[in-house]
Amino acid sequence: MRSLLNALQEGRLIELPEADKDKALEYLAHLIEAVPDLGGDPQLVEAVLAREKSQNTAIGLGVACPHVRVESTGELLCAVGWTPEGIDYGAADGQKVHLVVMYYIPDAQKNAYFKEISALAAAVQKARGIGAIAGAGELSAVREKLLDWVSTSIEAALPESKARMIRLEARQAQLAAAGETPSAEAFSVFILVAPPAPLMVLCPNAEFAAALEKDERLGDWVSRRAAFSCESYRLIFRSAAAYGLGRTLLEYWAVK
Repeated sequence: MRSLLNALQEGRLIELPEADKDKALEYLAHLIEAVPDLGGDPQLVEAVLAREKSQNTAIGLGVACPHVRVESTGELLCAVGWTPEGIDYGAADGQKVHLVVMYYIPDAQKNAYFKEISALAAAVQKARGIGAIAGAGELSAVREKLLDWVSTSIEAALPESKARMIRLEARQAQLAAAGETPSAEAFSVFILVAPPAPLMVLCPNAEFAAALEKDERLGDWVSRRAAFSCESYRLIFRSAAAYGLGRTLLEYWAVK
């Protein structure tokens, strides 16, 4: 939920001045247009409205996720609108929409979008809807609740990351037992930055993970997001997901 966190940090959360669907989409599209790196896209509003007419983007339980896809290599962006009154959005479950999360999706960020929308849907389901947000009373309370969603999403991500590492270890052990050389001389390395705790390394090679955690240079490497070498492996930065409470989960590709 990195783009949602960025939106909250960069002021792209607003209380919608009108409980009108088209007006809400226009307001949020203009917020995204104002992002400096985009340089203004005069057709963004039209593209969002056209997309919405072709397919209703309400996901249920009081949430809608309108979006527009563009041919670009930029970052996944979103803007968030809240209305305590609720919008007659035409949702399949018949509920009014109180939270509208609009996404700007460059072609290169399709996978990031699918992960984010899945995490958002999981957060809504876990909260059994957005009753707390709908009745928040003020925007600051909405922001705090959304930050809670972002910060807890890492709790779901870490167990899955560990499971992936365990499955890979098991596969490599099977190949070794059969007398075969594991074909992969590369694997994912996850590094959790959660101050003031020390850096935590998750990967299928326990010895390498321990050595990396003990390396005094790790903090500098992580801060620069650059490729680096350690213990005969070359680590290539792949992605970073920022969460609440100053936590960041980085993924590297280790190649020997």
